[in-house]
Amino acid sequence: MTDSAQTVASAWSNWPLDREVVIARVVEADRETAFRAWADPEQIVQWFGPSGFQIETAEIDIRTGGIWRFEMVAPDGTRFANLMEFIAVEAPEYIEVFHGSGAADDPDRFRMRVTFDAQDNGKTVVTLRQMHPSAERRRIVIGFGAVEYGGQTLDKLAAHVARVAASSPQGA
Repeated sequence: MTDSAQTVASAWSNWPLDREVVIARVVEADRETAFRAWADPEQIVQWFGPSGFQIETAEIDIRTGGIWRFEMVAPDGTRFANLMEFIAVEAPEYIEVFHGSGAADDPDRFRMRVTFDAQDNGKTVVTLRQMHPSAERRRIVIGFGAVEYGGQTLDKLAAHVARVAASSPQGA
């Protein structure tokens, strides 16, 4: 295990559970297809975000050290500034980011790890783990619907990768 991988693993293993949110979904696609849906700038903008939300990207570079600066636009037109800073992109295993608004010293910025676990049946379990800065912040994000929105985002991912898998030459 590299030093950076050990640092990442240590951060997760020592994180207090009262600050964590975990959301998972089985998708009808192999691990590589599911991973590419997150790592390919042309794909992620097609499905990312809760139901009814649109993504407007200002800058995107999905690699270790890269960033994705975008706005989520709600159905009512409300705009939410977002910045993902990619800590680690390890194909096809995981993607880890700091996710916040992009504001200087954003107190609500959280760490998120997305893992892709291949199943024997050709499906993939996609798991999002969010580490929030405090137990109170975790309560706030759960209260405003982050778990439901995360589930909707994974539903949109599932629909996207199912379409990609169905249209690939080898089938689903």
